[in-house]
Amino acid sequence: MHIVITGAGRGIGRTLADRYRAQGHSVTGTARDGSAEIILDVTKPDQQRAMASQLRDTAVDLLICNAGVYLDKSESIVGYPTEMWAQTFASNVTGVFLTVQALLPNLRKAKGKIAILSSQMASHTRAPGGSYIYRSSKAAVLNLGRNLSTDLRHDGIAVGIYHPGWVQTDMGGPAAEITVDQAVDGLMARFKDLSLENTGCFDTFDGQAHAY
Repeated sequence: MHIVITGAGRGIGRTLADRYRAQGHSVTGTARDGSAEIILDVTKPDQQRAMASQLRDTAVDLLICNAGVYLDKSESIVGYPTEMWAQTFASNVTGVFLTVQALLPNLRKAKGKIAILSSQMASHTRAPGGSYIYRSSKAAVLNLGRNLSTDLRHDGIAVGIYHPGWVQTDMGGPAAEITVDQAVDGLMARFKDLSLENTGCFDTFDGQAHAY
């Protein structure tokens, strides 16, 4: 398989890339800081076009939309500046759409799959408060993924949305519940199981259907 992973410079993205390569797959990783094969800030359309040009007509069997930011972790209700909303949605929502849009010809060629990393924080039934921007962006990308699954079904492209767990990464912090390896073990199994039969799913890394 040829797999494209955004945000592959560290954490979950980097571990996914390493694991898939170890299995013999061809992997193209992206990172905005140059720590992966392709420099890509997912918010920049010109860099999205450059990525598509680099890949040319290479079929993409699996696109993993992993890149994202969590900028409002320490904000209080009197905070949440306007520019933080714009930056977060540009990365976590628009960036996913731009990536899918840029690689759609490559995905169509392979009748590939799209895996979008959202979060349990997208769920409207789970509302403990706080992190308003991040929660809203992950809810939005869940909605985006669900609608993409409808529109891309006729192309033979399955779309899954996933909660990777609360993971011990720079974003999740050292107190998180699971290791990167545990998250990646589960996610790889979920991506393998993704098909047109379960397209539009919102699942946890360990295979449970998540409440919307």
